[in-house]
Parts: sequence; structure tokens; C-alpha cells
Amino acid sequence: MKTSTLFILIFSYIMIIANPVSAQKAEQPDFRYDTRAKINDMTLTQGGTMVVATNDGLVGIKPGSNELLFDFTEYGKVKPEELTFVPNAPYVIIYQGGFANLSSKKTVIDYMSGQTLFSTETNGWKDVITCDVMMPQNKLVVSGNRTSKEQYAAQVAVYDLNTGKEDYRFDIGEPGRVGIAKSYVVTGRPLLLKNSLVLPTSQGVFNMETKTGELLWQNKMKNMNSLVADGTEKEIYAFESVNNGKNTRIHKISINGGELWKDDHKVKGEVVNFEILPNGIAVVSNQSDGGSNSVFARSNESNIAFLSASNGEDLWDKAPKTKGYVQHFYVMDDGILFGIYQGGINKISFDGQTLFKKPLKTGENILTMAHTSQGLIYITSEDANIVNLSTGDAVWGKPLKYKRASAVSSTFDAKNNRYLISADETLYAVDANSGEVSTLASTKFEGKEAPSNVEVRTDGILVSSDQNMLLMDWNGQPKWQEYYRAPGKSAMGAILAGVTAVATATTAVAAANSSVQNKLSGYDSQSRRDAELAGGMAAASGASIAEMMKRFKATAATENDQFILTKLDDGVGLVKLNKDTGEKAKEIVLKDKKPEYVVDDLGGILYYKADNNSIFAYDLRK
Repeated sequence: MKTSTLFILIFSYIMIIANPVSAQKAEQPDFRYDTRAKINDMTLTQGGTMVVATNDGLVGIKPGSNELLFDFTEYGKVKPEELTFVPNAPYVIIYQGGFANLSSKKTVIDYMSGQTLFSTETNGWKDVITCDVMMPQNKLVVSGNRTSKEQYAAQVAVYDLNTGKEDYRFDIGEPGRVGIAKSYVVTGRPLLLKNSLVLPTSQGVFNMETKTGELLWQNKMKNMNSLVADGTEKEIYAFESVNNGKNTRIHKISINGGELWKDDHKVKGEVVNFEILPNGIAVVSNQSDGGSNSVFARSNESNIAFLSASNGEDLWDKAPKTKGYVQHFYVMDDGILFGIYQGGINKISFDGQTLFKKPLKTGENILTMAHTSQGLIYITSEDANIVNLSTGDAVWGKPLKYKRASAVSSTFDAKNNRYLISADETLYAVDANSGEVSTLASTKFEGKEAPSNVEVRTDGILVSSDQNMLLMDWNGQPKWQEYYRAPGKSAMGAILAGVTAVATATTAVAAANSSVQNKLSGYDSQSRRDAELAGGMAAASGASIAEMMKRFKATAATENDQFILTKLDDGVGLVKLNKDTGEKAKEIVLKDKKPEYVVDDLGGILYYKADNNSIFAYDLRK
């Protein structure tokens, strides 16, 4: 997998069993933060703010002073599972109470400025049922019930997240009705259009004019879970989960509320990805037996369908067999390209014709699929190759194969026009023109570690892992090598590392729809970063979003350094090593035998949990 990321999080999920007082003997930090309560969780956000859940609430840390950015205590103890960090937006949502979010209280905090933008109590809500951030509009749509001072009825409100002020609010129920009234509940994520707000509710879909809240139309399509409009905002696709989530019904309605399809279309499983195109909608759905069988079982797989824009019928007479979960899904000019986690890549035209001569066999877990000048490069946990995107024919004579590796990394060596792939304690070089594969070097590391990162430096190639660094020249000859013994590994840390590896694969399968996500990017880190920024966040406005964007575009503050946890002369700590020379530039003694810490690679800050309610921050750029 390409090793460039927006930032690197290094977590040590360990319970401190030593005396907490001893942890305070760490080297003097650049900044100290007293959370005033026991720390339950630390999360480094996309924007660089450290958000800490404690027994008293939620605090925000932004190095530059010893003061907390914010200290939210209104809800008391905050658990990690009560937090929702909105992707590509500077907001964290805190929610507490209520089964399935009913009768619950919610607060939205801008973690870049520290400002509380919305809370159930201060905005006059008895309870909030749904609370959705809308990007790029930078709005918050809230539904629920107001306090008893007003007529008790379901209402919806829209708030401006630049200011926290309410834009407008309206009833969706029957205020003042005597006797048994219908239940009006927002049942899914609303759709915010240029001039109206479309709501899926328990009594049908409602379209309300913005600013006035006037009802423009409603229909009888009850309990829709999500609504998505096409680019013209004239047609809307509605998704309805049925049979306890085992299947999904897809409907299509006009901007006037009328159903455009005579019959809805049912797909097996839960819709996890889709793309709206002029001639229809491409859909990926996952069906599962709930875990009772192997992921290779027929009941555990993805289904791909392409539904007609005019009538909803599946345009493919014979849907492609996946025999596994779709891990990659890309919409091309001539069809749909997809890769399966269990192995295999195929391409289907929009009219259902197989474009590859035959399905391409690959190893399991496709880490990378990307554009190159020669074709599609794929890298799995077992093999790699470049194939012709039109036919599926191999560009390299035969795939590069290696033993199923626990860690595979790759990069492009522009100086020598070749791909470098690190797998199975070997560094392979593949000529970008001829596809000729050569073994550049053996990369067996000490401490039984597998190399996990390969990087092109100014004067050579760096291969590294948590405790090892090896710089070699362009011919694979070692220039220097450094190894620092790990201070010890906890069983809990090892278990969580394994869980994380599995979760990564699952996340790739269950990614939400995004027009950017469904476009095949080029094999270079900048194009991938630009693709992410081209999404909703880049089109939004606001000071906090602008600050976040600067961080995304910035070069990592520690791009020339690697930090290794080891045992130093004065106790356990981190050493800062220069990636080009291997020289030790700095030591930070933490004392703890099993420290809990997070490194912000982009900002160049080390956060260390010094004791139960204290966090030290060290400037790694010094």
C-alpha cells in the first residue's frame, strides 16, 4: 500500500499498571495539560486538535499554550462510543441517553475553534433524534421534539455551522392535535438541496422550502433511510432497508415528489456503495449471514447491479459473480472496475458486457489499485502486476508473487523509473517500461519485525518498521542500518493490533458513497490527496475549515524523521532519528515502561499521557 498518509497515529492501547506518580518524572514537556479528571480516550483529529474524553467531560488540546482549547463538562463522563467525528469537517458530535438515540441530548463542538455550536438544552429541544452535518453547505440539520413551552410536536431545524445560529425551523407533525396523533419521526439522513430540504419520515417524504419551512409536497413513501439527488437536483433516489437490514429497496422520485419508477427495485443485503450516472445507478450491496459462516461462504458476498434510470430494471441480464466482498469500486468512462477482497479484478460495461477477456485472478486483500502510464497497477498481500485497463491482459509477463506477507508497502522510484515493493523481507524492483522484476535487496530485520514502509529519499531507499531503519543505495547495497529494541509488548497491544488489521479490511468494504472515492486515482500520493480535497470539504466555507485545509495541504513536519520507542539510559522513551543519516537527533524520556502516546506526524507533536489526568506535549521539530 502507498505509505503516504495525511498523518500517522501511533497508539499504544495499554493500561498503566505502574504507580501513576512515577509517570510524572518524564522529561520536561513543551506544554502541559491538566484535564482535571481521569482520561478515558485520546483522539487526534484530522484538524490536528487532540480531543480527550474524561470522567468529567470532553476537552480539546491545541499546542501553543498550556491552556485547554475547550472544556465541555455539561454531560459529565464522556465515553469514546458517545463521540462522532464528522469526516472531512472540523466537528465532533457528543450524544448521550436514549435507546437508539431516542430521547437523547446532543452537542456539536467545532474542535478547531473550541466553540460549542449546538446543544439540545440551549437550543430549546426536549430531545434530538437525528443530528446530521451537511457538507459542503456547512449546515446542521436537527430533528426531534421541542420543550414543553411550545406545542409538543416533531420539528426540524437547520443551523449555520459558521455561526451556530438557527437558519429556520418548522413542524413536521400535527401540533395541537387532540387525541391519537400520527407519529412523525425523521427516519434517515435528510437531503439538503439548493432551495429545499427533503426529509424521509415515518409518514412519508416531505419537501420543505428553505427559509420559510413551507411544505412544497409530501408523498406516502414511509421510512426511507437515505435520500440522494443527482447532479441536476431534479431526481432523487431513496433507499429503504427491509427485512431487518437483510435487503434494500431502491426508489426513484422526481423533484415534485412523484414516483418515477412504477416499481421499486430490491437488492440483496445492505447498500454500501453507489454511483448515479446519466443512464442509471450502479449499486454495490453486501449480504451477510451475521458471521455464522466463513467470509468465503456464498451467503457472505457483495452484489453489483446497474439499474436503469428510466424504469429501475437491472440493465445487466446476468450480474457479475463476486464470490467475496467488493473492496474497490471505480466508475470508468467505459464501465465499472471492481476488485474483490478475497482476490480477483473484473470490469463490466454499462450494458453488462464483460470487458476483460476473463476475470483477473489476484491474491487476497487488494491493497492498491491505481492508474499508471502502462495500465492498472494492483498490489495485494500475495502478488502484484500491471494490467491493460481495456482487456485485463498482463503488462508484466507474469505477476510478481511473494509469500502472503503481514506487511506490504510500495512506492515509485522516479529517478530510476521503477516500482519498489517491499514484501516477505525482500525489496523488489519492477521496471516501469519492461515490467522486468528483480530482487533488489534482502530486508531481514532484527527483533523478528517485518518491514512495513518503503520510501524514496534523496540519496537512496529507506525501508523501515517500528524498531528498524535501513537506508540502501540505488543498487540495494546498505548504507546504514539502525535497530532499537522494543521496551516490551503487552498482550493487549498485540490483540488490538490484530483487530485493527481486520477492521481496516472491513472499512474498505463498507465505505460510504463518494463520487471522489469511486474514481480511480493515479499512483502518487499527491493525486490521492487532491482527490480527497476535491470532495465536499473543499467547496465549504468557514474559518475552521480553512484552517483544516491548510493542514491537509502542508508537508509533514516530521517527514525527515522517524520516532522509535525504546529503552534509553534513563528509562523508556522515544528517539528521533534522521531518515537520511540514521543519526540520533533527540531523546525524549517518558519513564513509563508501557507509555500511552500519540504522534502527530503532520504537526510534529508528541502527546504523552503522563498520569491519569495529565497530558504532556513535546515539539518534535526541535
